[in-house]
Amino acid sequence: MSLGTDAGLGVQAAALIARGRPEGARLVAGDLGTASRSFWAIALCVPAFACLRLMDWTEGGVPAHPAHAFAADFAAYAIGWLAFAAASHPIAGLIGRSARWPRFVALWNWCNVIQYTLLVAAGLPGLFGAPEIVSETAELVAIGWSLWLEWYAARLTLELRPMAALGMVMVDISIGLFVAAVVGDLSSMFGG
Repeated sequence: MSLGTDAGLGVQAAALIARGRPEGARLVAGDLGTASRSFWAIALCVPAFACLRLMDWTEGGVPAHPAHAFAADFAAYAIGWLAFAAASHPIAGLIGRSARWPRFVALWNWCNVIQYTLLVAAGLPGLFGAPEIVSETAELVAIGWSLWLEWYAARLTLELRPMAALGMVMVDISIGLFVAAVVGDLSSMFGG
């Protein structure tokens, strides 16, 4: 299968999953080639990532060294993404789901496209001056939906019970927070 076909099916699958439709998981092949090509989702999410950074700066002010701050944030983005994918493989093996991991990681990658889209959309009310209750509610809904999306994808592809799927989400969140903290500390040590 080509990258374009994989990407189209992957985003379509993630959109179905985001609407609670389990048949979306069957659109993503469960082979290592599909899993490896799904990492192109990282590149597809870069514009949304950049948009989120700019939205943060619009609200909180531009950092003293914007290029350095963006580079540090981008490093945390890429490292966190890849670290969870790498960590999820042995975890899948430990719980007897190694054979299901390629489909999981492929769908997880494509679900990130939907998650980043939700987060950008949720930031728009605040950007355009909506009342705080509206912007905070939009952000809360987007974060909740994003977490649920990852949980549901893990449940479907790895065939996990609810608490086990929650464990996978918690591993992802923990890795993301750890990487962000380390990159933030390194950035401040080197004048960021």
